[in-house]
Amino acid sequence: MTEISKKTLTGERALFFARDTLITDCVFKDGESPLKECADIKLLNSEFRWKYPVWYSKNVCVENCRLTETARAGVWYTENARFTDCVILAPKTFRRCRYLVLENITMPDAAETLWNCSEVKLKNVTANGAYFAMNCKNVDAENLELTGDYCFDGAENVVVRNSRLMSKDSFWNSKNVTVFDSYISGEYLGWNSENMTFINCTLESLQGLCYIKNLKLINCKLLNTTLAFEYSTVDADICGAVDSIKNPAGGKITADGIGELIVEADRVDPDATQIICTEKAS
Repeated sequence: MTEISKKTLTGERALFFARDTLITDCVFKDGESPLKECADIKLLNSEFRWKYPVWYSKNVCVENCRLTETARAGVWYTENARFTDCVILAPKTFRRCRYLVLENITMPDAAETLWNCSEVKLKNVTANGAYFAMNCKNVDAENLELTGDYCFDGAENVVVRNSRLMSKDSFWNSKNVTVFDSYISGEYLGWNSENMTFINCTLESLQGLCYIKNLKLINCKLLNTTLAFEYSTVDADICGAVDSIKNPAGGKITADGIGELIVEADRVDPDATQIICTEKAS
């Protein structure tokens, strides 16, 4: 294995086509695409300060490293990459990657990050930025702390556990999403999606959970949630009350109370949805 240690690397494609290389305590200063078309690379305690750090590479392990604000579009078209204990300050990181693991990662500017990636595992990731994880497939996320609107738009086959998402329009146009033991707050949650399941979750949304085919809520709380379930087919077990429900397309809704129930016979079939609550709707 080639070892590079305590170097300041400059110039475009500084380590282009590197193979079987250990890089420790290095700084990639100016120069685009320092690790383009590389394979079997391990980076420790290093820093990237310019654009396109890792592109078209395979088998990359990055530990305790830092991508500065200028290391934009950092990891694209890369396969089998693992990042642990890293700080990523640049936006638009991770595009069209496969077999990607992010663990103990902080991303204070994660705008347009994790787009069109597949086979992704996230654990203990903190991110702040809009359009996170758009069009991703086969995602397993645990302890994800996300602030930023429009996350997981168009995503498929997503499992989220023990997470907190502060995100307007999250999970739009998505398919096969299961969320366990999490808190999600934001307007218009989940529109135009299919096969969504929330288990032991707390959800807060204005006009959320609408236009969904096959929506399930199991032991969930709906806080400050109004005009929910419009044109959705739903099987919902709600703990506590919900502020208002409007025009569900079909299924069953069970709640302790419903502040307002709106069912317009010219819009939906009132008999298609069974609604059970301990308090009568106003």
